[in-house]
Amino acid sequence: MGRKRLTQILPFLLPLRIWQKNLFYRIGMKFDGNEYAKTFGEKLDYEICNAKTLMINKDSGHDIIFQKNKVENLKIASKTMNHILIYPNETFSFYYLSKNSKKYGKYKDGLILVDGKIIAKEGGGLCHLSNLLHYIFLMSPLTVTERHGHKVKSFPNPDKSSLEGIDATIHGGWLDLKAKNETNDIYQIDISFDDEYMYGHILSNRKPTVDYKIINEDLHYVKENDQIFECVSVVQVETDKKDKNIFHHKKLYDEKVLIKYELPKDVEIKRK
Repeated sequence: MGRKRLTQILPFLLPLRIWQKNLFYRIGMKFDGNEYAKTFGEKLDYEICNAKTLMINKDSGHDIIFQKNKVENLKIASKTMNHILIYPNETFSFYYLSKNSKKYGKYKDGLILVDGKIIAKEGGGLCHLSNLLHYIFLMSPLTVTERHGHKVKSFPNPDKSSLEGIDATIHGGWLDLKAKNETNDIYQIDISFDDEYMYGHILSNRKPTVDYKIINEDLHYVKENDQIFECVSVVQVETDKKDKNIFHHKKLYDEKVLIKYELPKDVEIKRK
């Protein structure tokens, strides 16, 4: 057992700690050398990439109302950044934009992971949006400059065809998702919804010449100290749009996450 944080011993101090962390984080952003994207505009003409994600996870093991609340939270948060323009040398920040969410409504209770436990909290579920954004950033010329993967996976992906290891958790004042435009073109985020899915697109002012694809390699499970971990490599593949030739195959990072749900019986688990 590790030492408990002061806010775990004295929970009434938590709101003050959160306020302090947010204040310091915002001050830090003013002096970190980044120019943060803050201009919105009409939809740009060319699509760089797109992805979709199923919003309701029926396998969460918790009351479905929290999944429905999450959908409402996603729609509120998306309004803070939908159609944001990312100009050359500008940086997209999830935190910088989503802090303005009160303009668009009040968050409901959704599920979040705190100290290894799933609990319901106001604004829970926003990682579903940061996950989608991180994925489409990886499929674009934008450079991800800050991303934090979840350390624990509490239930399986609702979409069985989705990739592993591309999630991006966010926590105001602590963890952000950032992507910088190091090109000479303009990029834009476009987010939309239907009854089941949330859709993300990266648009540009210039017609793309390259297709970006993200794949998993070496997905496996290992058992260490009676705990099961999922290990996977996240790889970016660049293909010429005209002749379809692959000219770049790059491993972006390796991901390792603790699995807290029962895996299918046919999944091989290696022992370390």
